[in-house]
Amino acid sequence: MTDSVPLPDEPRTAELLAELIGHLDAREVRLAEELLREAAGLVADRPATLDLKIATAALTEMRDAFAVFAPYRGVPKVSIFGSARVLDADPLYSQAREVARQLAAEGWMVVTGAGPGIMQAGMEGAGRENSIGVSIRLPFESGANSIIADDSKHVAMKYFFTRKLMLVKESAAFVCLPGGFGTLDETFELLTLTQTGKGLPVPIVFLDTPDDPFWEHVDALVRNELIPRGLVSAHDTALYKVTDSADEAVAEITRFYRNYHSIRMVGDDIVIRMQRGPSPDQLAELNERFGHLSTNGRIRKVDPYSVEVRHNDRLDLERIAFPFPGRGYAELRGLIDTINEY
Repeated sequence: MTDSVPLPDEPRTAELLAELIGHLDAREVRLAEELLREAAGLVADRPATLDLKIATAALTEMRDAFAVFAPYRGVPKVSIFGSARVLDADPLYSQAREVARQLAAEGWMVVTGAGPGIMQAGMEGAGRENSIGVSIRLPFESGANSIIADDSKHVAMKYFFTRKLMLVKESAAFVCLPGGFGTLDETFELLTLTQTGKGLPVPIVFLDTPDDPFWEHVDALVRNELIPRGLVSAHDTALYKVTDSADEAVAEITRFYRNYHSIRMVGDDIVIRMQRGPSPDQLAELNERFGHLSTNGRIRKVDPYSVEVRHNDRLDLERIAFPFPGRGYAELRGLIDTINEY
């Protein structure tokens, strides 16, 4: 890590910075100052032209994408992954269109890579008004599909890593249909983020069509090769669901949020928020079945933490909390499923 560079302290520069960040709250001011300090430090390091170009383009792309998503922060979103090469006569195309149609009817916006194939099918199902596109600029693709082209809810990216960030960051559920290297890359990065706690627990559906077991073969690879070799845990299969039914895919997603709402880390504690908190008997059941996830063996019902109160962070919700060691994220799925039965 390079030494931090102090912000310029010339009066006019300080005045401009105060204008930029004066409307932010204290926590955001600190982060904004850090962002500006690191940007100044990067320039002071005299980076290679390519390094400066990458950093500038990545920040520009993230800013553009944040602006696209900002008006829809309160709307649940599902990302749909799948091949750009699937034609509209393929059953997979119809499957993607149907799952998107049903999710849009349930109030979800559909996020895709904005290309052809599965991506276009998802947008057809959701409709233009319920679609957000994050496309990648490639020499052999003409741009966004006709559903989302020239729409304010579309952003084009140069880098795959910034595109994947936005496809994952903004969504609370994922439907993965068959695809090639790009789809598998997106899918396995998603699983890695969820497995390691870099991403929050979310419903992840591997959606096939009847008699075409693409994801069943991937699941078999996990169960027959990765688990026996100790490369992943047997619990990690709980991170995803394989189905060939659009109805079941939608049910998997809506079930996940039937009672469970969200997670927040506060210090070493994981705080799980829900619509209806557990009764004493249900809390006892949670401790019996999932107490091993707590470093002190105890799950407790709690009031909002002080940091949540300061941020007015969903104070209306019920909460349970426990000190979490940062391992066993896949097993949290079982805890969430149990909460959803209450």
